[in-house]
Amino acid sequence: MMSGPQLLLSPQQQVPRSLWSLLCMTTLLLSSIQLTIATAADNDNKKDHHLSAGKLRQLAETALTERKFTDAESYYRQAIAIEPTNSANHYKLYSLHKRMRSYGDALGDITTACQLLETQQADDSSKNKTLEYKRIKAKLLLNLGRCDEAVQEYKSLNEPNDEANKCAEITTIALELYQQQDWSTAIHHFDNILSNYATLGDTPDLLYMKSQAEYNVGDYYGTISDTGKILKSYPQHLEAYQLRGEAYFRLNEMDMAQKHFREGLKLDPEHGGCKEGHRLLKKVTKNDKRGDAAFEKGEYKSAIDFWWGAMNVDIDHLAFVRPTLLKVVRAHMALKEYTKAEEECMKHVNNQESVEGLHLLGEVQSSAEKYKEALRSYQRALDIAPDDQKQHCKRKVEEAQVALKQSTEKNYYKILSVPRNAKLKEIKKSYRELALQWHPDKNTDDTEKAEQMFQDISEAYEVLSDKELREKYDRGEPVFENQGGGQQHQRHHMNPNMFFHQNFQGGGGQQRHHYRWG
Repeated sequence: MMSGPQLLLSPQQQVPRSLWSLLCMTTLLLSSIQLTIATAADNDNKKDHHLSAGKLRQLAETALTERKFTDAESYYRQAIAIEPTNSANHYKLYSLHKRMRSYGDALGDITTACQLLETQQADDSSKNKTLEYKRIKAKLLLNLGRCDEAVQEYKSLNEPNDEANKCAEITTIALELYQQQDWSTAIHHFDNILSNYATLGDTPDLLYMKSQAEYNVGDYYGTISDTGKILKSYPQHLEAYQLRGEAYFRLNEMDMAQKHFREGLKLDPEHGGCKEGHRLLKKVTKNDKRGDAAFEKGEYKSAIDFWWGAMNVDIDHLAFVRPTLLKVVRAHMALKEYTKAEEECMKHVNNQESVEGLHLLGEVQSSAEKYKEALRSYQRALDIAPDDQKQHCKRKVEEAQVALKQSTEKNYYKILSVPRNAKLKEIKKSYRELALQWHPDKNTDDTEKAEQMFQDISEAYEVLSDKELREKYDRGEPVFENQGGGQQHQRHHMNPNMFFHQNFQGGGGQQRHHYRWG
């Protein structure tokens, strides 16, 4: 018996007698209510154990009308415990499991019902019921893709079934093709079985073999779809976790691959396939992340080494190798190793043309001053681009045309030795180094050349460090007054010496002056 609430007032405290009596009565009432509730709950727990099998079946039917399938299953199982040899109990449980789409359990239930009827006295009623149940079992086997078993069941009924025979024939062919590793043809036959015969979908063996065939022909999305169906019905199917993880790995979806390998290893920490898949994934992603970190630090050679370490784990893993190769290209560009960058980028393009790869190739070629080749690369990208990328690719072609035209004139990017996509920080750094290198005060042996170089460097920096002027220059428009028209006009710019001092020696507050160039 549960104890009632304890009084917090002691007899020594000054409490009116009437209030004290009321508190005592309340305590007794609460204790009584608690005892009643506990007794009722205990009775509810024991009540079902005293019901007849017929009453339990009735309760199950009521639960079914309310779609309380778990309760209905419990009532049927209690009825079976009371009447284990009553085939009707197992048949009703079969009907419930089929409604719940638990087809494996349903097959077990109808099989038990058939066995019970066959062992009982064979009157006309039981014979008819046996035939009915066996036909249900045969049809269920067919719809589960277990066609050979369905054929045998129909034979035992002396009722040959053309549909079952045809399904068994196709299954035999599919299995032979699977064994011969004729993956594409095997997939076609598995699809035929699953679409036209095994219509209930609870076919883990057929689905797994089809998934393996899809994986081997490179249909990784198909593998993911079919193994997902398996895991929905059989959440402890280790091989499905492994195969699905490998498919995600091949698609370069590393987080999803890792998730599936880990789920498999939770079920069996020693599962060889999941362990190996997880090991390779960690090796790839670890080197890839190290390469990204090194690139961010400006350690480009280390980044290249890490990325190649990741790619060499499986050089045929193109979904990973192709985008990683483009990262290697960008690292070579950062090192101004344009020949090597172009060589690596051509590997990507020759394997399979892509807009991204062709654009990067054009960028490399522009940086290497191969403007005609760059224009061809951008034009090719425009040719293969999907409709939603046409406009962007068209702008790239126009920019390449401008760059080609400017290459025959004064090229500010070339003067500052920076690529056309250089950031302002990179432009400033290059300007400072070149301005110091070609300052006339440091080149007294060839003052005329130094002055010309110093002027060109300052002019290039003035344009490329100004957002508005740079945009005009990149569009091929005149950036100074009286510039353009096909002739060389006077252009007025800042005094290069003053410009140098203003930007790098504290002269930021001085007035801007201009200097006449030829």
